[in-house]
Amino acid sequence: MFGKGSDKTRQGTERTRTGWFGRVSRLFERGRVDEALWEELEELLISADVGVSATEQLLDRVRERSRKEAMSDPAEVRRALKEEMVRLLSVTGVRPRFELCGDGPRVVIVVGVNGVGKTTSIAKLARMCREQGGSVLIAAADTFRAAAIDQLRLWAERAGADIVAHQPGSDPGAVVFDAVQAASHRGASTVIVDTAGRLHTKFNLMEELKKIARVVAKASPGAKQSVLLIVDATTGQNALSQARYFSEAVGVDGVFVAKLDGTAKGGIILAISDELRVPIVFLGTGERLDDIAPFDAEVFVDALFS
Repeated sequence: MFGKGSDKTRQGTERTRTGWFGRVSRLFERGRVDEALWEELEELLISADVGVSATEQLLDRVRERSRKEAMSDPAEVRRALKEEMVRLLSVTGVRPRFELCGDGPRVVIVVGVNGVGKTTSIAKLARMCREQGGSVLIAAADTFRAAAIDQLRLWAERAGADIVAHQPGSDPGAVVFDAVQAASHRGASTVIVDTAGRLHTKFNLMEELKKIARVVAKASPGAKQSVLLIVDATTGQNALSQARYFSEAVGVDGVFVAKLDGTAKGGIILAISDELRVPIVFLGTGERLDDIAPFDAEVFVDALFS
């Protein structure tokens, strides 16, 4: 069912690889390393949504290595750039390693604004967990929109996952409580919680997520909780703004970058890693349920340049 992560990542980055990062790669086909190369590289990286901060950091490190190692071959600069990109993307030691499946009980609270692909991403996560031998239950805690519940029910069925849902307008905490208890009774290892996709004020968002966390602790003391943010790669710097917002408001343990296949840029992944120091954990690489890849920094960077 699920292909190798490297294959899925390459599939998802095809437009990025042939677009902006194809232009980056062609810079290194020149015969020498000069100031024009550095200036064009900076311009291309910023245009590819890598962002000013991450671009400056990358170029400072690569230029310093270039001076120390007396690089004269553009291929050497290309290699150093790839290595520094992997280094920037390898967010380790900041938070506990994000785990979707494994020994339960664990509860993954999914956040993100409407329209980023949250519902389909949840279905992909559920299907992936099932393929890995886990058992999943989905909690339809976005009770503010009837359509959200109906869509999630449909996608849960496609993913082969159980779902707990109440009527529209119900208390999200009550849905989560019932879902966690149901998971315990059915022996499900993972509960994936869908939450409202509107941009609250930070206070209201924080209070709602705190309430869900308290409900989980009450329904299943000792359950491992984590917050997974879904962002849409095609929205560029808006995705960074959303990531910043949710990270400040509720704390984020991992990021799922959806719709990577729909963008010719993709550099936003570097910008998020640089600014927020939150690990990217999954990539959405297409429209099918198995179009998902666990994020691997080296695989991702190789896919951009290969």
